[in-house]
Amino acid sequence: MSHSMLRSAAVLGLLSAVGPFTIDMYLPAMPEIGRDLAADVASVQLTITVYFVAFGLAQLVYGPWSDQARRRRPIFFGLTLFIAATLGCTFAPSVGTLIFCRFLQGLGAAVVMVVPRAIIRDLHTGNEATRLMALVMLVISVSPMLAPLAGSGVIALFGWRAIFAVLCIAAVASLLLARFALPETLRPEHRVAIHMGSLLAGAKSLLSDRMFLGLTFTGGFGMASFFVFLASASFVYTGQYQLSPTGFSLAFALNAIGFFAASQLAAGLGARFGARRVVLWATAGFAAAALTTLCLIASGFTALPVLIAGLFVGNAFLGLVIPTTMVMALDAHGEIAGLASSLGGTLQMLAGGAVTALSGLFFDGTALPMIAAIALCALASFLLALSVLFRRAPLGA
Repeated sequence: MSHSMLRSAAVLGLLSAVGPFTIDMYLPAMPEIGRDLAADVASVQLTITVYFVAFGLAQLVYGPWSDQARRRRPIFFGLTLFIAATLGCTFAPSVGTLIFCRFLQGLGAAVVMVVPRAIIRDLHTGNEATRLMALVMLVISVSPMLAPLAGSGVIALFGWRAIFAVLCIAAVASLLLARFALPETLRPEHRVAIHMGSLLAGAKSLLSDRMFLGLTFTGGFGMASFFVFLASASFVYTGQYQLSPTGFSLAFALNAIGFFAASQLAAGLGARFGARRVVLWATAGFAAAALTTLCLIASGFTALPVLIAGLFVGNAFLGLVIPTTMVMALDAHGEIAGLASSLGGTLQMLAGGAVTALSGLFFDGTALPMIAAIALCALASFLLALSVLFRRAPLGA
């Protein structure tokens, strides 16, 4: 593996980690935020949902902008907006203000999701792109393993508002990293002028591409399952299972390890067996693990180890699905990689936000509705993979 690929992975991973850190570090604080701001569970969960919705919508802007104005300029703007919104969260006097500032946070943080994916497509395609994507996800994996623990420590020492002060410092560091360590990857001859005609033409091409949509939503429902887990886990683990914020952070980290460890195998498995076969088998494994866990929980086997083990196995399969589908969806659209990345990301985030909001209507603080929503997402992901991949390549070619 080349030094340049490792350097690219480190820089892009650290930039991309801003979004996950904003979620993962915040999770242990959700019950305390509800108590401090006199807000119910649904309102606190809404601070997660609006973040995802804004995160998705903003990608429609950043992708085409990065295709025209180069990759770095949108990153500078988005991170500056994120810093301003994070300061607003720090001093939010009510849950309504916090919801609004979280929406603005999502608008800013979206840039470090969509533009790094376009940069990966600038640099590589195929298995090399999957390998770089997996390395970026390895760097991002620091977030779910360390951010909740860090958040618990900050809460214990300084209260939940200090979490946003820490996030603000991290965003400033990311801005400096983008300024001094991120080279421009979009060549001048590959820039695409932004005008309504080109956007509509590009969007029409993508939305009429059955493979692009199928792969986008195969990964999208997988991501939606993780969003449901993010919005519900802190209440389940600290409520039903009576874990402390630190205990929740450890359980959450264990659930996430399976995802990021498996993601490192995606490129190697894709090179050996074919990307289509990897997606088909991984979505099947994800659905089987989620449905088995749902059956156990519904039958009364609600012990914490059962829940953690089921989520670990399911997330491990999911770790193969997401980086592979991301790369496959963009491979045929290199000339509009920014637009393809942004539209795909928007569709995925909106699907995730809708599923999270819908599952919140049935959430009662226990594991069962959370697992039921995750299982439905896993089944949808598997059925979509079958519909777009099986008939074209039953042997995974």
